[in-house]
Amino acid sequence: MEDDSNYSTLEIQNVNPTKKLKGGWNAALFIIFMEFAERFAFIGLAGNLVTYLTKELHEPVTEAVKPYRMSTLGMVLPPFSISWVPSSLILILVDSRWGVPFALMTAVFAVGLLSILLGIKRYRKEIPKGSPFTSVAQVFVATFRKWKVKDTRNNYWYGNDDHVGSDNLQSQPKFHASIETTDEYRFFHKAMIIDELDASSKTRNPWRLCSVTQVEEVKLAIRLIPIWISCLMFTVIQSQLSTYFTKQGNTLVRSMGPHFQIPPASLQGVVGIFIIIIIPLYDFYFVPFARKITGHDSGITVLQRIGTGLVLSIINMVISALVEAKRVGVARDHGLLDKPEAVIPMSIWWMLPQYCVFAVADSFTIVGLQELFYSQMPDTMRSLGAAAYMSTVGIGGFVTNAIITIVVAISSRTGGTWLGNNLNRAHLDYFYLVLAGLGALNFCAYLWIANDFVYKKVQVVETSNDES
Repeated sequence: MEDDSNYSTLEIQNVNPTKKLKGGWNAALFIIFMEFAERFAFIGLAGNLVTYLTKELHEPVTEAVKPYRMSTLGMVLPPFSISWVPSSLILILVDSRWGVPFALMTAVFAVGLLSILLGIKRYRKEIPKGSPFTSVAQVFVATFRKWKVKDTRNNYWYGNDDHVGSDNLQSQPKFHASIETTDEYRFFHKAMIIDELDASSKTRNPWRLCSVTQVEEVKLAIRLIPIWISCLMFTVIQSQLSTYFTKQGNTLVRSMGPHFQIPPASLQGVVGIFIIIIIPLYDFYFVPFARKITGHDSGITVLQRIGTGLVLSIINMVISALVEAKRVGVARDHGLLDKPEAVIPMSIWWMLPQYCVFAVADSFTIVGLQELFYSQMPDTMRSLGAAAYMSTVGIGGFVTNAIITIVVAISSRTGGTWLGNNLNRAHLDYFYLVLAGLGALNFCAYLWIANDFVYKKVQVVETSNDES
């Protein structure tokens, strides 16, 4: 696994000193409030989705826990078809009428939308520079068109001028700031070779000749795809937080004092609290300690941080399986196996460790993915990088659906489904162990991928006139 301490990016900023600067915290506050409103609504809704679908709409548990039901809920509850939202509202949703908290979440989200509109004049706007997909397509097309051209390594175009006639080729600048050329996906190098047809043309055809940087940017994006795929299993495991974890909590003793019961979905708030605590501890204590051992500026590399979270997610599934086995054992001892609605004499706080490990895993993997996709994507594709890491959650939902369907189909043929409506008779602990096993296999694949990963670097390339 290569060290990432010396990767960097090229950035060019054109600032007009005569214009009032925009952006900064004056603009960020509007966006932060919008993010708070969106998260408030999403968590409040997603955290109680299983309870709503099973108790109010009488959905089977195996259907209610599938993440795609979130989109279906938009048809059942029209006000939420525009958003996803979670939060402290969770304390209200279980024991009060559903309409009031749903209306409150809608109102909070509406205020968030209003706030982001009010801040429009404070935002710093960038002039559109074309679609990054066009640049990617040009590299693929140029590679295909020059498939038979021999790679000479000394006749690359560095992108200094669109006039690439023979005279201009001789005058390419001696030094070029460029993303360092790597040997991965060498077939793309054909797109940046100046052949006889390019040399005889007065202007560059962007669908036939691409710059070194343009080709390397495409390779950067492609290089992240295996990492993205290897993190899907992480989101599958983490999705249990708002599905089966909540369903389990409904069966346990939730009393705090004589008059209050903890809504099971509210334990998700523990995750947020722990993340707020863990991230500063990571930065102020873990990083300096690890830096003394590894000599790395960040203590550990971004890929090592992601991998640590993957391991913790596997451990979390083992812990969850043990707690579930304990819950079923208590139900058996008290003759409650055939009473799925009965409260099992076992405290909900038995589930606290798995929520805490969930938070630690998130602090490593999710933060690591954010950093990796932002720093390693080409500068022109950074917004796509942010979307890419978030898409693991959405695609991971489809993977979860597939796994649940397969587990139900196989377990039903062997004498009883593991994921039935009666959790006391089901084998949710076996399901958690299956996820742990799949997570372990996925982690092995991640190690293989991460070991060969090459971080982005910027270099100064010298090109002599003789080479041109």
